[in-house]
Amino acid sequence: MTFTIPAISLLLIIGLVGGILALIDGIARVRSHVAVLGVIQIIVAALFLLSLFFAGIPLGSVLLAFLAVLMLILALAFRGGRTTVWLPLIALILLIIWLVLVPHAISIPGVNA
Repeated sequence: MTFTIPAISLLLIIGLVGGILALIDGIARVRSHVAVLGVIQIIVAALFLLSLFFAGIPLGSVLLAFLAVLMLILALAFRGGRTTVWLPLIALILLIIWLVLVPHAISIPGVNA
């Protein structure tokens, strides 16, 4: 496992913000009544954030982002008592944008081209 410093780009910022928001939402879920989903969401979001900076994370950043999207969809479906909708929704949108732009499914000059 080697530490790499990626070039600061819009894709990196989108991935970082989406991953951090997913991690914060997981922490909020652990404090709520949906603790099992929150713990899984924390693990997946933390591994996704680590995969952006470390080469050799076993599942890879694209698969971890996909798993984080699935966890956020489940988090929206099984909302706890006082948990907010905006935090997982913004994280979900950012991670979906990151998932579409990283494998060059859509090429946008200045962002991923």
